[in-house]
Amino acid sequence: SCSRAKDVTMPAKLPVNFFSTRSPVIDLFRGQLDYADHLRQDSEIALYFFYAPWCGQSVAVREEIERVANRLSDQVLFIAINCWWNQGKCRKQKHFFYFPVIHLYHQSFGPIEYKGPMSAVYIEKFVRRVMTPLLYISSRSKLLDFLSNYEPGVVGYFEFNASPQPPGYLTFFASALHSLKKDYVGAVRFGVVTDKRVAEEISLVRSGSVYLHRHINTSLIYPHDIMNYTAENVCKWALENRELLIRWLRPHGGKSLLLNNELKKGPALLVFIPYNPLAEIQPLLDEITRVALEYHSCNRSQAAEPELQHIGSSDSPASDSSDPDAHMKLAETFLITKYPCCNTVVLPQWHSISRTHNVCELCINQTLGVKPDKVNVPHCNFYEIETALDSFYLQEHTFFQVVSNSIECSNFLSFYSPFSYYTACCRTVERHFLSFISSEKTIFQTPKVAFSSHGKKDNADIQNSVPHIEDRNCFIPDLHISGTNITGLSCRTNKTLNLYLLDSNLFWIYAERLGASRSTHLKEFAAIVDLKEELHYVLDQNQSLTGSSLENFIKNFSVLYSPLQRHLVGGTSGHVPAERVVAEVTSSTFHGVVLSSEKNVVLLYYAQWCGFCASLNHIFIQLARLLPPDHFIVARIDITQNDLPWEFMTDRLPTILFFPRQRKDRSVKFPEDFPVSLPHLLKFILHHSSLSSPEPCTKECLHKETVLQQGHISHLEKEIQKLRLEIRALHQAHDALEAQLSEARREEHRLQQQKHTLEKQHKTLQLHSEQLQATYDQKNRELLEMAEKLQELADASENLLKENTLLRILVASREGKLQSKDESKEALQSEVQTGADDSSVLVSTALTTEENRIDHVDTVATEHSSENRTE
Repeated sequence: SCSRAKDVTMPAKLPVNFFSTRSPVIDLFRGQLDYADHLRQDSEIALYFFYAPWCGQSVAVREEIERVANRLSDQVLFIAINCWWNQGKCRKQKHFFYFPVIHLYHQSFGPIEYKGPMSAVYIEKFVRRVMTPLLYISSRSKLLDFLSNYEPGVVGYFEFNASPQPPGYLTFFASALHSLKKDYVGAVRFGVVTDKRVAEEISLVRSGSVYLHRHINTSLIYPHDIMNYTAENVCKWALENRELLIRWLRPHGGKSLLLNNELKKGPALLVFIPYNPLAEIQPLLDEITRVALEYHSCNRSQAAEPELQHIGSSDSPASDSSDPDAHMKLAETFLITKYPCCNTVVLPQWHSISRTHNVCELCINQTLGVKPDKVNVPHCNFYEIETALDSFYLQEHTFFQVVSNSIECSNFLSFYSPFSYYTACCRTVERHFLSFISSEKTIFQTPKVAFSSHGKKDNADIQNSVPHIEDRNCFIPDLHISGTNITGLSCRTNKTLNLYLLDSNLFWIYAERLGASRSTHLKEFAAIVDLKEELHYVLDQNQSLTGSSLENFIKNFSVLYSPLQRHLVGGTSGHVPAERVVAEVTSSTFHGVVLSSEKNVVLLYYAQWCGFCASLNHIFIQLARLLPPDHFIVARIDITQNDLPWEFMTDRLPTILFFPRQRKDRSVKFPEDFPVSLPHLLKFILHHSSLSSPEPCTKECLHKETVLQQGHISHLEKEIQKLRLEIRALHQAHDALEAQLSEARREEHRLQQQKHTLEKQHKTLQLHSEQLQATYDQKNRELLEMAEKLQELADASENLLKENTLLRILVASREGKLQSKDESKEALQSEVQTGADDSSVLVSTALTTEENRIDHVDTVATEHSSENRTE
């Protein structure tokens, strides 16, 4: 029985240092996790960097960790642990699904896993947040700065008159660490107030109270009577009730649904800015935060955020000495425009006019003719809006203009309140927004506003009339106040935006996919993506990214008929040669080549991976040569590289669309049940291009049709003449080809004869080769036999030489013995003469025995030698 051999495996190589010996990071390359825990006991803050030596990401992050360690090694203990070596305790106790992994410990609390970008600035920012999870707020100004930040703020009030800490302080401290553990971005900031007077500014009077500040909604105080005061509960309460005006998106680079889940929530404004987490001043981020705050402040008023206003007034004594009449005049001037309650309506169009719409924005305003004691901000009321709409539709004929380049506004008195009236401003918008977009600068920069008064109104009311929301700044020059037009816009439109921030230093590739230019040096970009409506808008990159540009971008998106041009991702359209008969269309040229052209257009939708699409190229080339270029355009578009408006998209390839001239909105699709061939395409195109127009044809139309038909006939006659010439040339080529074929047949017969001769010669040579092979085999066998005999002779001669040598040795030994025998005899004879008789007998006997033995040996040697000679 045979036993199976054991598997032989090569043991793993011993690990080596991953970090340099001069690095401030302690490298435990053998995975000594227990030793790391022992070192951590002497340090307040410790960072564990778990790595695998073969991991490329671990190698890339190694430099970032060293950079952070060089800055914070005097305060933080940095330990790197090889968690891949199979003999180390880290590999035996930890089971990570990816590398590297960063854990932080704050004394006995931890681990706090860091899941943010593996960049030195981000890691250092997170480490500093773990080092100081609570910010000490010592004055009112610092409290105002803390609450003014866009990140949610949680403030705890504790009186430090007890030793060592007041009750509840350690729980609040642990809740801050819990928030970092649950949200690595650190969106919730925790602060501590120890001064009673500062705490009273935010209505905290009892030590141990916790306050959650919110910019838009009402701020909250932790309910001690409902929830137990534990670190987990405080953290959960803060995370559930916080406000996120802007959310940071930080994709980790792998497969995830982060962007998909956020974009499915609704239209999203994605803003890319170069962000440095360690910078103390972020002016661009502050501008974006202000825009987001104004955008979401639906009920923003003078009473909003009383805490901040109270704190600000206490620090600014000049506010107390301001003139109240000036405030009243300011309120009277901007009240109508700053706090309108508007609704956008579209007037019904007449049947004879198919290209115009009248878009009106109806606003409810309060007059200031009778001044009450206090002017309050008007709020939207359902009954007031309903009454305004009734009044508007009763007098809608007043606004109807066939084509108007001006914005017309009218005012109506309220039926219920002598202090309220309604303002309606209308303008003309053409179908498909073509005229609207082309005349955008004319309408919005230098509008001509015409007011018509209805009911009891005076000039002051007319001057305070409010136009369309995006045009207010155009003809009310005094209203250039930051944030005026965008305040509360998220609640006054059905197209509410979710605001997201991305660091362009890390995620600029996403901006390029959204349409950002790769050649720009300043990585600032903004785009609006609406997945439901399949819309994508890009902020003009020629203007800098500021708060005002974002406001205009948001306002233009929020209006009913948005003036923004949809951004379409298009393929690179290089220089097309003039002799190319089939035009290549991209998303940027689709409108000009297909929709705006006065020619009939035949468009093929294709893709690079579509094999059947490629087989239609020769058909389309023939079609382009047959159709007159003065009246037809044959083109194609790659839909995998270009975006098109949804009404022109298709889910089947290849697809052929025909766009008749002057009726591009009535495009016709080539039927899928017909094979794509040149005759079928010609019948399809001629059938749909000859459809009669719905309007009656005049003499001029008939003349044009006649000229067109004559042009078609002449073009076809030219094509027929070309085909005849081609047929004649084909006949000539056919005769030449026949002559070449006959010559090829004769050459083939000659080659066949040569082939037979060569085959005979090949057979003769093959027989001769077989005979030579047989002779060679016979001689080879004879040589082998002779070699065997010679080997036997050599062996026999070698044996003889050995035996001769042995005989010589025996002869020499015998001669020596005989000589010694003679000498012994002589000695014995002398001894016998003096010895006894018995002694002589014994000597004689011994001599006789020795002679007999020697004779026997000689006899045997002689016989053996004789046998060898015989052989």
